[in-house]
Amino acid sequence: MSDTRARMLANTRTRTATGFEKVLSDIEVRTAYGAQRKKELKPFFPGDEAALARAYDHTDVLCEAAGRKPAVVESIVEELWHVKEIRLTLKKSLDQTLSVVELFDLKSFLLRTSAVRARLQELADRTPEDYRLIDTDALLDRLDPSGERIDTFYIYDAFSPSLAELRKEKKQLEIETRKQQKQIAAGLEAAHGFRMTPKFELPVPKADKALSERAAGIDGLVKHDEDYMTVVYTLAPTPELDAFRLRKEELEARIEEEEDAVCRALTAEVARRADDLHDNCRALGCLDFDLGKALYAVAKNCVRPDIVSDIGLRIEGGRNLVVEEVLAAQGKPYCPVDADLAVGVTAITGANMGGKTISLKMIGQVALLVQYGLYVPGTKIQIGLSNYIHLLVGDGQNVQRGLSSFGSEMEELREILDRAQDRSLILIDEIASGTNPTEGLALTRSFIRYFSKRPYIAVITTHFDHATVGEHIVNLQVKGLSGADFDRLHRELSHANRRERIEIIAKYTDYRLERVDRMDRAPREALNIAEMLGVYPEIIDEARRYLAEPQEPV
Repeated sequence: MSDTRARMLANTRTRTATGFEKVLSDIEVRTAYGAQRKKELKPFFPGDEAALARAYDHTDVLCEAAGRKPAVVESIVEELWHVKEIRLTLKKSLDQTLSVVELFDLKSFLLRTSAVRARLQELADRTPEDYRLIDTDALLDRLDPSGERIDTFYIYDAFSPSLAELRKEKKQLEIETRKQQKQIAAGLEAAHGFRMTPKFELPVPKADKALSERAAGIDGLVKHDEDYMTVVYTLAPTPELDAFRLRKEELEARIEEEEDAVCRALTAEVARRADDLHDNCRALGCLDFDLGKALYAVAKNCVRPDIVSDIGLRIEGGRNLVVEEVLAAQGKPYCPVDADLAVGVTAITGANMGGKTISLKMIGQVALLVQYGLYVPGTKIQIGLSNYIHLLVGDGQNVQRGLSSFGSEMEELREILDRAQDRSLILIDEIASGTNPTEGLALTRSFIRYFSKRPYIAVITTHFDHATVGEHIVNLQVKGLSGADFDRLHRELSHANRRERIEIIAKYTDYRLERVDRMDRAPREALNIAEMLGVYPEIIDEARRYLAEPQEPV
């Protein structure tokens, strides 16, 4: 891929307003490596088509696997959930000895890596190179000398014959020590008529003066602990017990030295394989994120787009995933939309509530998803990559800077003019809607004419009459209520409250776009909606008479 570090495909406002950021956040990753891969995701630009195709090829493999071998994919997902972050541990291994906890993390990582590697071989005849995991089972064998493949770690006896002998001697010494302590305790109990605890302790309440005085004078007992209620006695040292204790301390020191030697040896082996382990971290990150993309695509019924060299965007059955999710939560269907966009201006007209803005956001979302290598929501998508994508929509006020919605809109339009270049996709919702209609219409027509002469795909929604006439301008109109059963619609509205009436109209609205050869006037659906929502007939009739009068062009 070409160097994209200094290039910006779309600003944060565009990424957020289109719903792209929401979609990206909903793609689930399970490992720290997948999260980093997702965070560092970069767009593809014109000229990167081959690299983009390879990225889609990888997602194809995983999407196919999710349908063909779901149990295997599920097992990979489960393993990924338990993969530990080891990159800091690997760095430490180069100049410090690793702790038992860090060696446990490494063993766990190696176990998961080995399992994922085996599952990948079940998924496909040829694993994509980006997911290729280096065989590190030899290192796993060193960290798991017994071959049990259990997700635990300890400095096992098998690591060192000397260590095994020392631990064996220590255990035997502990047995002999306890045997000696039992004999001494039994003699004291028989002689003085009390019972000691399994830890060879005798708790004596301070309130029992007689027992306190008697215990204090018994040879073979020494005070071990005391609080405000109790004095605890234990067995007094003997020459034999002292010898046992000294030998045990010597053994423990030698065992600690031997365990440190084992840790140093294991650390050295980890350091020698650090590069391979880093490569496997990277491969797991690629697999994790790509698997998240594939599973999201399957769940959301997304498809691979057809990437072409020429700029253009043809969408069949396009959906905005964020809006679709909201509607699904309300039990409502989403109306897919088609759009065929080429260089020049495409103007979309239709009444408010007609879905123009949602269609605009859907177009931006589809384009951004493609350029970040993600599957897209639609039945068929054909697209040429853009150098710049910008969506200007709605809520543009910047109160902190004291700008009105119109001022903020003009400032953002200036940003578009400054940044746009060849192969740009410009999406603008209602130019100059925040100013007076006469100047707003003039500005709208001027912007449309400007964009029509540039090598951009510009999609602009508008209500203004006479604004969308000219060369290189395609007019799309929301179908709206044109095909609705008005008798049935009026019957439903007559028995509905205010909120229900709006929902009923939305239910009968067809949000699809249709091309019209001429759009000298914006559609009159707003009057129909206003009438159905109860605006007085005399006002509606007066508005219709006004619209029938000749309008002076700007």
